[in-house]
Amino acid sequence: MKKFLVLCAALFLGLPLLGILAAGPARAALSVDVTQGNPQPLPIAIPDFLPGTPGDAQAGANIAGVVRADLERSGLFKPLDPNGFIEHITSINTVPNFQSWRTITAQGLVTGQVTLQPDGRLRVDFRLWDVYGASQMLGLQYFTQGENWRRVAHMVSDAIYERITGEKGYFDTRIVFIAESGPATKRVKRLAIMDEDGANPIFLTNGSYMVLTPRFNPSAQMIAYMSYIGSKPRVYLFDIETGRQERLGDFPNMTFSPRFSPDGNRVALSLETNGNSDIYIMDLRNRAIQRLTTDPGIDTAPSFSPDGRQIAFESDRGGSQQVYVMGVDGSNQHRISFGAGNNGTPVWSPRGDLLAFTKQQGSRFNVGVMRPDGGGERIITSGPHDEGPTWAPNGRVLMFTRVLSNSRGSQIWSVDVTGRNERRVLTPGSASDPAWSPLIQ
Repeated sequence: MKKFLVLCAALFLGLPLLGILAAGPARAALSVDVTQGNPQPLPIAIPDFLPGTPGDAQAGANIAGVVRADLERSGLFKPLDPNGFIEHITSINTVPNFQSWRTITAQGLVTGQVTLQPDGRLRVDFRLWDVYGASQMLGLQYFTQGENWRRVAHMVSDAIYERITGEKGYFDTRIVFIAESGPATKRVKRLAIMDEDGANPIFLTNGSYMVLTPRFNPSAQMIAYMSYIGSKPRVYLFDIETGRQERLGDFPNMTFSPRFSPDGNRVALSLETNGNSDIYIMDLRNRAIQRLTTDPGIDTAPSFSPDGRQIAFESDRGGSQQVYVMGVDGSNQHRISFGAGNNGTPVWSPRGDLLAFTKQQGSRFNVGVMRPDGGGERIITSGPHDEGPTWAPNGRVLMFTRVLSNSRGSQIWSVDVTGRNERRVLTPGSASDPAWSPLIQ
């Protein structure tokens, strides 16, 4: 655990940054419309970042490699093969030969440099060029400790993504998930965390007890989850910086399905009593409890709207599992899902425009989205058993669990909100229950 704490301090807290926006004309021509159902990936050239000194060459290659992978994984960019580059970049302060990049069909060009500072920090500079507009679109500079080079690469990717798409990026984020191992009859489920691209996985619990449904707080420093420590399942809080675990409340019965409010001051959860579960809210500042539902059906899986005024949840009060919405005080409880099959695990988009959910029809499970009024329902995944969606902080991408079979375990996948660009997220072994962090501050 000590090693984990050192890594987390570096990843979450130890990144002093200086960003300088360089002047340069902006052109709307170099852009990607992320709202299109099937946009053509934009060809972009990203040479290895130049070394400020000969010893910095590997760091420059590493950072450029992560940026290429980030942008390609989004499905919106097509990083070109460096072996086909005509011009050899020798200085990021020199205007490129744009005709050489047009010849290989590049529309965007990223040049960069990595320099080891006398105090041991890395300085990372990069520039984004509009090849056909023959102009610089963006220039930024970062300082960081050497071990944080991968995070800086994700920040470069986010900056490029935002400048070209007009939307916030999502690469400088973390995923908390359940790492699974062992046979189906004796499954070991551990709390784990990793970078958005699957790098740097770290186990947070040792597997001596089962954990489920982890969720980040808005600062990405705290995780709420259900644990089978002791005789009953309970909701716990895990402090990423210190590794401290704390049981949330002293409830007499099982608590589960936690979710933080947008301000991080409250947790909504389900409390089971005599086979029935209702939704409660706990104020973390004073541990005061408020009961929101009193229906004899099973009410669970609460999810706050981004403005904190409403909560979506699932309930079988109408005879089947469906999605409902209510005010944050429990008022105006009403059903919004009326399509075929069962619908559950609703999760509100950070943009507030959509709810993601799991739809079950017969033996098939898929992830869908709909508006908060229940309209515009669309199924966006294609697997036979996909469930448990979680949103990227920009509301454009989802991750979810894809169950293969009882014997083969489960995997984490991502998909664009339009239903395109399904991709597996690599994890150490089987994995489930992903939850996406906000952008790391």
